[in-house]
Amino acid sequence: MSNTATKGLIQTNKGTLHFELYDDDAPGTVANFKKLVSSGFYNGLKFHRVIPNFMVQTGCPQGTGVGGPGWSINCETNGKKQIHDRGVMSMAHRGLNTGGSQFFICHNRAGNAHLDGVHTCFGKLTDGFETLDAIRAGDTMEKVELV
Repeated sequence: MSNTATKGLIQTNKGTLHFELYDDDAPGTVANFKKLVSSGFYNGLKFHRVIPNFMVQTGCPQGTGVGGPGWSINCETNGKKQIHDRGVMSMAHRGLNTGGSQFFICHNRAGNAHLDGVHTCFGKLTDGFETLDAIRAGDTMEKVELV
């Protein structure tokens, strides 16, 4: 990844996830994520959906998987980094161009390859993989910040 990539961290009750965003590959999705992070939107939200060997999902203000920020963003699925691999952060949605705040982090390539071209990959973990593996449904993102 480029040295100009935006970096950040997600402090969870299980440990810290460090990430880099795909500023160059999914600029609209990254801008939306940065706006939500900067406003404190994600602080205190739960991982409401965790499927072993697939992903952990968060970003719903209600903690149920049905909520969002009050707007939708366009999918950006044609870039070179649009590969769902271990540690990749990707926007959840309920159909094309309906994402907003919910996102998931992939556990592995095998369980997520079918999502390539369907969901927007907007970043990737650089550290904290043991934390990713320890997250269970109901765990919390205590603080999300850009560094």
